[in-house]
Amino acid sequence: MKHREPFRPFAPAVLSDHAGDWFDLDVASPFMLLAPQVHPEKAHRIAGAVHVDGTARVQTVDPAVAPAFAGLLGHFHRITGVPVLLNTSFNDREPIVETPAHALATFQASDLDALCIGDYLVTKT
Repeated sequence: MKHREPFRPFAPAVLSDHAGDWFDLDVASPFMLLAPQVHPEKAHRIAGAVHVDGTARVQTVDPAVAPAFAGLLGHFHRITGVPVLLNTSFNDREPIVETPAHALATFQASDLDALCIGDYLVTKT
């Protein structure tokens, strides 16, 4: 979907209370402005988010600020043991999607299988 070069991995979103377990990070990073080292023993579990130098552009997710996203991360963590998901902007060779109509148009023109918009899940048949 993103058509990125292999050296530009996606960003990891991590539950804020687990960030220090996975990254050399002791402050919040809600806007992906920091690129701390990934703990080497964890890097293979989130390989798609690790840069070639062992860093990652981390987004910490605070449940008080983003309860739905934190809930998704928490559920994934309970299932897999990993409190991290890949995160990226939603666009495909165009500006970032800003409206539901634009999201649906980009979804239809892409190879994505499903799209979540708020409480709705849209799938292709």
